Parts: sequence; C-alpha cells; structure tokens
Amino acid sequence: MFEVLVYVYENYWRGDACPEPQQLGRKLTAVGFEADEIQEALRWLDGLHLASHKAEHNLEPQLGTPPAQPASSMLALPATESLRVYSVAEQDHLGAECLGFVSFLETAGILAPSMREIVLDRAMAANGNPVTLDDLKIIILMVYWSFGEEPDALVLDELCDDASDRIAH
Repeated sequence: MFEVLVYVYENYWRGDACPEPQQLGRKLTAVGFEADEIQEALRWLDGLHLASHKAEHNLEPQLGTPPAQPASSMLALPATESLRVYSVAEQDHLGAECLGFVSFLETAGILAPSMREIVLDRAMAANGNPVTLDDLKIIILMVYWSFGEEPDALVLDELCDDASDRIAH
C-alpha cells in the first residue's frame, strides 16, 4: 500500500488535484500496481480525505460564531496545552520509535496537535505491527498533502531522507 501512496504523492501535487477513486484506481492499475494494494490504498485515502475534510471545517471557525455542526459530530481538536496520552493499542501498533518521532515533530512545532491526531488515526488504519518509521513518514507526508501543504525544506528532507545511510560524528 505504501508504494501506491508514494506514487500518488509524487504524481498529484495536492489532495484536491487527485482524481476520483474509480479513475485513480484505473490509473494505478495501468501503472502496474496489484489490485489488492490499490483497494487498500484507496480505502486508506478515503479515510484521510474524510479526516482532513472534517478538520478543515473545524479549524476555521469564525470568532464568536458557534460551529455549524453539533459538538458530538466534530473532530475533537486538542488544545495546545493538552497532553496526549497514547492508548495501549496505539503504543503496540506504532511502537516507541514512531511515537518518539511524532513527539519530536510536535515539540519542534512541525506537527500541530490536530494534524497529529490525523497522523495517528491513519497510522492506526495502516498495516504493520508495529508500523515502521519509514511508513509513518509517508503517512505524515500524506497528511500534509491532504491539506495542500508542503512541509518546509528541512522537514521534507527529514521525512524523505534515509537515516540508515547517515554516519554519526
């Protein structure tokens, strides 16, 4: 599935530039991806689209105006001073390395709490137990992509660079 996501990221500059799922599925088949990989990626992308669409509507409330949706249907947006406690299932599925990387991005101001929640949601929806750090980086890129944003150059380098080739000083 992650190869399909990388292909989509590289070939469609924003989430809203991506074709509809049926057309995208045909294009991915023509490129040579397996049908089961395509279906898994399309389900994952559909979940990403729903989460980012919901977050976009909830992130832009007008000051003094109550939200158009009842609070129970809104994506819970964490306060900036809140503390995120990971469930046992999240700890098991993501592993210490991925959770540490998410924490690093968040404390560096690169990953807002609302985007973190979407990253965690999509990571929990991904295969792998635990999810690898490389796969998590693809998920983070896809979350930025779904909002039509590109991380700055240093962050993009960190997300795309293979750390195993680095030599420690």
